[in-house]
Amino acid sequence: MTAAFDERMMRVALGLAERGLGRVAPNPSVGCVIVQEADGGGRIVGRGWTQPSGRPHAETEALTRAGVAAKGGTAYVTLEPCAHTGKTPPCAQALIDAGVSRVVSALTDPDTRVAGAGYGMLKAAGIEVVDGVLGADAARLNEGFLTRVTNGRPMVSVKLASSLDGRSATHTGHSQWITGERARNRAHLMRARTDAIMVGSATAIVDDPDLTCRLSGLGDRSPHRIIADGRLRLPLTSNLVRSARDVPVWILTLPGGDDARRQAFTDCGVVLIDVPAGPDGTMDMSVALSLLGERGITRLMVEGGSRLVSSLMRADLVDRLDWFQAPKMIGGDGYPALAGFGINTVDEAPEFELLEVLSLGEDTLQSFSVKR
Repeated sequence: MTAAFDERMMRVALGLAERGLGRVAPNPSVGCVIVQEADGGGRIVGRGWTQPSGRPHAETEALTRAGVAAKGGTAYVTLEPCAHTGKTPPCAQALIDAGVSRVVSALTDPDTRVAGAGYGMLKAAGIEVVDGVLGADAARLNEGFLTRVTNGRPMVSVKLASSLDGRSATHTGHSQWITGERARNRAHLMRARTDAIMVGSATAIVDDPDLTCRLSGLGDRSPHRIIADGRLRLPLTSNLVRSARDVPVWILTLPGGDDARRQAFTDCGVVLIDVPAGPDGTMDMSVALSLLGERGITRLMVEGGSRLVSSLMRADLVDRLDWFQAPKMIGGDGYPALAGFGINTVDEAPEFELLEVLSLGEDTLQSFSVKR
């Protein structure tokens, strides 16, 4: 197989891995393709991707579909095959047992239970291993898993929608709809590919949102819904609380408070997560994100409000920014998409790297990663 062919097959595997985003946490979303040489090229005999809740793994799925045709073939995997026994046997051993002759991987698994051990098992069995094929693409796809393993918290992406002058609502608070239908559909697709959505208490109270995925055919892909509500101000009659038994709702809140009110939320199916206060008396969002990581969240999308987003920016807890902009001007008396950062000089401002620009009808989506 040529290097160009290896990259082509790895792109197929990465496309398969994308199917699992938002459904496999805390596991990585992995894709696998089994290829047999044919006429100087190759023929795909098995495909697989990580299934909901993280199992079966991609390699198992692909090997099952390939059957005996996997023997002597090449397995293209977007992440190093696991080497430990958990709820499923090691995928490295499954590849060995299937008799593949070569494994091409995109990325080494940083999980201490793997971290090269999968490659070691394969090599010890006489299987050729090629690592690092489209590794940067694989790292971007599984940034949530990698961030949770290395930093103990989910990857945080902020989604903003505003006018060209950065306003999210008029001075009266009117905001529906700043962006058009195509942009809103894209935002719902982003919800389907994340593990959880988080908003601040003011946004939850004023907008009374559902925070679900409302794209046709993806209704079962709604993520966990998280509200940062230190004082438990969210009404018990809100859409979020009333639907907590259908789609999970977690509230990040300060310890203590009225016991009866806490019990009322629990009785409605809401999970309360106590977060200690930071030096300013508000919830310590670094600790909050670590608690979400402990609960298996790998990809967290923050949809507002402006104070919550700004607090995360100030604490250097944002990894990605997705900014929808409509070709409208609201003016300085409108509500800003971001609250103040409290920076004194331009050098203190967070910096971003542009990843992608999409045209969505009249609107534009710009995606950035945070420079560190």
